[in-house]
Amino acid sequence: MHGGDRAGETAGTLAGAGMTSASACARSQTTHRNPHADSGSDMTNYAKLPTWADREHVYAVVETPRGSRAKLEFDPKLGAFTLAKPLLAGLTYPYDWGFIPSTKAQDGDPLDVLIIHDAATYPGLVLKCKPIGVLEVLQTSKDGKERNDRVFVVPDRSPLEGDLQDIRRLPARAIQELEKFFEATDALESKTLKFQGWRGPAKAIKTIKKLAV
Repeated sequence: MHGGDRAGETAGTLAGAGMTSASACARSQTTHRNPHADSGSDMTNYAKLPTWADREHVYAVVETPRGSRAKLEFDPKLGAFTLAKPLLAGLTYPYDWGFIPSTKAQDGDPLDVLIIHDAATYPGLVLKCKPIGVLEVLQTSKDGKERNDRVFVVPDRSPLEGDLQDIRRLPARAIQELEKFFEATDALESKTLKFQGWRGPAKAIKTIKKLAV
């Protein structure tokens, strides 16, 4: 074989190899997925978790841990917990704040819940809890009036579960402080709250079932 033929054959082989390599690279680029591109779709949609854990307990999703100076909320579209608003200076959450999944209150959001316990938690923690009462609230804003009740629960196996069966058994001062806290969290917004009464566990359970979706 002449030198020119060998050179041509070599060039053709290299060219073919290059095309094969390029094709493989193209296929690789076509099928490769950015591991972060769909990360939101892989995250648990806490809003759609089951409402009831068993006949006596519901699931409660922690959004804002006790002691936080800002309100956090779960954004289902983003699949993450985001900052809803800072609180007034010196104000902190007395207990964990969150929601009961697969429920829908009049404001379009899941039913609010305050989790009465002292354990340290974090956003996204799901607790199995026993309903112990509800504070019925009428909320007035520029858009009109709507109910925005707060349910109270205690976690399963919490030291308080056996002692606190009804939120109305809290000391009168504790009840007043909770009402003042709820008012203060909305102090910088164009809305007012009217407390229509504290109800026991039976009413809380009825409210949860009524708002379940």
